[in-house]
Amino acid sequence: MEYPEAIAYLLSLSDMERGYQASANPTMSVASMRSLLSRLNDPHLGRPTVHITGSKGKGTTSAMIAGVLREAGYSTALYTSPHLHSFTERIAIGGEPVSPEEFAAGLSAIQPAVEAERASVHGDVSTFGVLTALFFWLVRAQLPPVDWQVVEVGLGGTFDATNVFEATDVAVITPISLEHTQILGSTTVEIARDKSGIIKRGTTAVVARQRDPAVLDVIRERCAEVGAELVDAGSLYDVEVTEIHPWGQRLAVRRPGGEMLELRTPMLGRHQAENAMTAVAVADAIRARGFELDDRAIAEGIARVRVPGRLEVMGQKPLIVADGAHNGESAGALARALREYFTWKRCFLVIGVTRDKDLRAMGFELAKLAELIVCVGFRNPRAMDPYEMIQQIGFLGPAAVAEETVAAGLDTALAHANPDDLVCITGSLYVVAEAREAILGESVIRG
Repeated sequence: MEYPEAIAYLLSLSDMERGYQASANPTMSVASMRSLLSRLNDPHLGRPTVHITGSKGKGTTSAMIAGVLREAGYSTALYTSPHLHSFTERIAIGGEPVSPEEFAAGLSAIQPAVEAERASVHGDVSTFGVLTALFFWLVRAQLPPVDWQVVEVGLGGTFDATNVFEATDVAVITPISLEHTQILGSTTVEIARDKSGIIKRGTTAVVARQRDPAVLDVIRERCAEVGAELVDAGSLYDVEVTEIHPWGQRLAVRRPGGEMLELRTPMLGRHQAENAMTAVAVADAIRARGFELDDRAIAEGIARVRVPGRLEVMGQKPLIVADGAHNGESAGALARALREYFTWKRCFLVIGVTRDKDLRAMGFELAKLAELIVCVGFRNPRAMDPYEMIQQIGFLGPAAVAEETVAAGLDTALAHANPDDLVCITGSLYVVAEAREAILGESVIRG
């Protein structure tokens, strides 16, 4: 199987990310996922695991945790989603995405088990579920063996295809806010209940600072129910931004007891400072479980992590910044970061979202900054029509126009912007990916 064939096969399956399913059956259940892994002789087992969920920051926090472990001398495997340009980005071994050849060979190897599962009583399989199985299969195939795996949840927690472990070393819950309400629940408490399902008996649960105190109550109840240790990082730790530079920021993280740890990160924004603080708490939890991990590894691991599409500067004069803010809370964090970290006169906003997002909540946070809002379509069946977007946020004050593509939206924004202005690209990470292609000429492996 070659890489294009592998992608065509993946996309023939049920795929929530792209908004369609190959059949009328529900997406892959945890029971089906466990059955598929059993057919592959349980490749998810046999190594320490960090399992991470949340509404914001879980991708960056996952990358920071994996980076810290590598700097401590451990080999790592990292599973994240979605990708910007290629499915291979989702499976990183030793800090590098697997090659298209390795990806395709792995999928070819597990395909008989996938087809057997499709024919079983469990029902349909999904693109995400098969990718998850592929990750575990490729991790087990590594020689020498991988020391740690860091696994990011796709959606929610309890019913996610990654929730196949009887036990993990650390479960991480980043800030929870309203997202996917039609699936996860209409309140942060309901969403927290779903996400806390990754906490298992004997796990250390590290919880980032939460805006809603009731979220922490739900997580505390889950820990008591299953016999897990709770580390409330939002209360036990604190972080201060001490310096801001064009290359990033310096931080001071206060640990329980008052000890300070000095850090630097190329990731911009106070929300990234919070992610770094959570990563420190996770590193401390790993050390408390008996693994060797010193402060040098923590500092160097966080300093080396760069995640594209998160407050990423892609041009100057005018300043061009891209950030995948996908809900109201993320948009608020983006608005604060644009004010605090950059200097500009006028802001031209290029935004595109999928139909399940609360665009109005995002608009309330970002419209107050904008001179012009350019609503764009993008290459995803779930993309909201840009003219529908105008109907939802066109009343917020700034002029709003619609463009069918991200590239056309960028052209419109850049045509209006002066050298001392800002063009901000935001919304779906699919929009950010297309902007990176247009502006940076980013090499893209389709899929």
